[in-house]
Amino acid sequence: MSGSADIGLIGLAVMGQNLVLNMADHGYEVAVYNRTTAKVDEFLAGPAAGTSVIGTHSLEELVAALGRPRRVMLMVKAGEAVDATIEHLLPLLEPGDVVIDGGNSNFEDSIRRTRELEARGLLFVGTGVSGGEEGARHGPSIMPGGSAAAWPLVREIFQAIAAKVDDGVPCCDWVGTDGAGHYVKMVHNGIEYGDMQVIAEAYALLRAAGLSYEELHNVFAAWNEGKLDSYLIEITRDIMAFRDKDGEPLVERILDTAGQKGTGKWTAISSLDLGQPVTLVAEAVYARILSALKDERVAASEVLAPEGLPPVDVSVDDVRDALYAAKIVSYAQGFMLFRAAAVEYGWQLDHGAIALMWRGGCIIRSAFLGRIREAFERDPELANLLLDEYFRTELAAAEPGWRRAIAAAVRSGVPAPAYSSALAFYDGYRSERLPANLIQAQRDYFGAHTYERVDRPRGQFFHTNWTGHGGEATSGSDSA
Repeated sequence: MSGSADIGLIGLAVMGQNLVLNMADHGYEVAVYNRTTAKVDEFLAGPAAGTSVIGTHSLEELVAALGRPRRVMLMVKAGEAVDATIEHLLPLLEPGDVVIDGGNSNFEDSIRRTRELEARGLLFVGTGVSGGEEGARHGPSIMPGGSAAAWPLVREIFQAIAAKVDDGVPCCDWVGTDGAGHYVKMVHNGIEYGDMQVIAEAYALLRAAGLSYEELHNVFAAWNEGKLDSYLIEITRDIMAFRDKDGEPLVERILDTAGQKGTGKWTAISSLDLGQPVTLVAEAVYARILSALKDERVAASEVLAPEGLPPVDVSVDDVRDALYAAKIVSYAQGFMLFRAAAVEYGWQLDHGAIALMWRGGCIIRSAFLGRIREAFERDPELANLLLDEYFRTELAAAEPGWRRAIAAAVRSGVPAPAYSSALAFYDGYRSERLPANLIQAQRDYFGAHTYERVDRPRGQFFHTNWTGHGGEATSGSDSA
């Protein structure tokens, strides 16, 4: 081995193969390894035939093929497989070498791995890679974080293979230390859950309103030419037009149980941990969980069938407004989560740069993200996207149709949890006073949890003996 390869990659599933070919297209010499070594030979004889890709049949051979400092990228299943691969690599690497995890790892694992590898003199990068197979091959969105000293060593390769927007600006930049890259990818995926759910609710409402699949195709095609222009609207347009072998719409024959791989759930859990109301993503996760209860739903539909509900009466424009408004709320909640995570984990997250990284290559890419970038360029300290003048105006214009669409869904028994939860958040966020005062009174009544008063300075706490039978002591354990 010459020891001249620019980077090594472990894991030759579709994403790994396509990233390797992308790197080779950009002039980089890549050494590859797969635990099932026959896959290396198949790759070299197939998709990588005629390229500069170097095949290896052991980790020792892979490491020997790399120039120094060595850069090794893992595209293996998140969790134990990543740790096991790193453990096998460690004896073969030297201080200053870089280990890159390009899978959908939990950000807390990336925090730990950064710490552990740096303690051994190595550098770690945990990077989100979004865009699916096509993105990996021709330009994904890449969200790297980890050891800051590693960024100069991987920047050229990552930015070369990333998607480009705005006359060549790469959809890749350094996100932050330790787990920041995988955290941003996690929230990206959570927002992706939300985007897919709000589109699915539009489909459900319009289909229930009697639109044919040809009409639905035309609706999504029109939406893709306006403010909703995005990859997910584009593929929905195509799905509506796709026919099975007998000419019937294929989507109609797909079982209505949605799968998930965990990143949406992680986003919802993180929002609870950090005290941020990322309600739309949570509803999207729960909607998938509910969809998986297919047998129960079929049985329940026979017992709980709605009676006397009117048919859906809703306009295409109102559904569009509901989708658009809910989407704005979802992204606003996602960036609220970024702000809280930056404080909790000591990250310096550039919200405008994150929006730019998502504008191309990734699954949630859309023209809409350009508006988010502009909002944070106008005010880098913007507390919430809903307070930006552009988004404030857009929500005000969409609100009447948004409410009408939800009302139509409720009247006719069509579930629209994402639209409803987004509106509830919007109404709650702009409410000067919420009924939480009653909740605090209840908590103090049954558990002596104390409360603050509107006529006294914040930070002063009071307890009332509501029944005349309690004492003056306050609670230290019951935390309802």
